[in-house]
Amino acid sequence: MPRFKDFLELHFVIFLWGFTAILGKLISIPAVELVALRTLITALALGLLIYRRGTPFRLGRGTVLRIFSVGFLIAAHWILFFAAARVSSVSICLVGMATCSLWTALLEPLFSKSKVKPHEILLALLIILGLYIIFQHETEFNSMVGIGMAVTSALLASIFTIINSRLAKRFPSTTITCYEMAGACLGTVLFFPIYTAYFVESGTLNFSLTAMDWVYLLVLTLACTVYAYTAGVRLMQRISAYSMNLTVNLEPVYGIVLAWFIFDEGDKLSAGFYYGAGVILLSVFIYPVLDAYTERRNKLKQALPDKVVLGED
Repeated sequence: MPRFKDFLELHFVIFLWGFTAILGKLISIPAVELVALRTLITALALGLLIYRRGTPFRLGRGTVLRIFSVGFLIAAHWILFFAAARVSSVSICLVGMATCSLWTALLEPLFSKSKVKPHEILLALLIILGLYIIFQHETEFNSMVGIGMAVTSALLASIFTIINSRLAKRFPSTTITCYEMAGACLGTVLFFPIYTAYFVESGTLNFSLTAMDWVYLLVLTLACTVYAYTAGVRLMQRISAYSMNLTVNLEPVYGIVLAWFIFDEGDKLSAGFYYGAGVILLSVFIYPVLDAYTERRNKLKQALPDKVVLGED
């Protein structure tokens, strides 16, 4: 039975997730170098946590390679995520990321070979409408590139989330994440030659961190990644999946509100952005409600007899 302090901690965890884009913009080094450091520190911290808890760490070679490949997806997801916040704004980045849950709803049937639910198609169209409204009003090139990056980042996040849901049934979640962070770090390092040759004017990597950069980076890795992840998994044992999903939808809201105060983004965005963001966030909040209603309705249909004959004793 969940306690009140469990819900308080859940909101704190979601607040930290919403704070991630803020920290990504505050840290001065480029997105690719940031992802390399974030994944390295997170992998080491999780490795230490696994060692202290005595969690099983050894997996088969084939399994490790598959998990490492998922790490490559995570690296691409985070690079696009942080780049989106810097190219445009934190608010635009988080609105694009809000499409993640519905990407998952549309893609998961392809992996599980189940039918797409009608309300998921309806909500996907609603999200497309919200994105269209934003594109119509945010005419600046950087804003359009930023939301494109964020939506692509959300797509990658939905793919590795679906894969992780299958892996978590077989292996400890902390072990999976440790290997994935190591794979993400490796994938980022392998991307360095292409990155420096085609995307960096100076042709060299930039790891020049200031003292405040190190503070922000440690908060990002230890608080927003290691703590928030392990706490989220622990809270899932007490709080229902429906409550978790409904509350997680507050992540972009927390992040956008923080961006208004920290970066004064409220005056920099058009009214069209808020209309489009409102449509997208509305669809994200409605999704778990409609999903729960549909599931109850299907269970009720299965419980009723196939034919009901009126007037029969």
